[in-house]
Amino acid sequence: MDTQAKQYWRANLRLVAVLLTIWFICSYLFGILLVDQLNTIKVGGAGLGFWFAQQGSIYTFLVLIFIYVIRMNALDKKFGVHED
Repeated sequence: MDTQAKQYWRANLRLVAVLLTIWFICSYLFGILLVDQLNTIKVGGAGLGFWFAQQGSIYTFLVLIFIYVIRMNALDKKFGVHED
């Protein structure tokens, strides 16, 4: 495997690791482990911890999908493997 391909996959894996870490923090930490502390903050009449458990992790996941698409398109163009 050549150096450019290794750099491409390293950048790809780094991006995936960062996005999965963000998703883990929003869904597991905010929605499960820190739910009691976050529920002291109210959002639309419900606790913030409840919101993360029910809605926030889903919205975060959707945003992360769009971020992944945008970043991967830029990465593909940078390494010359994009589709026209």
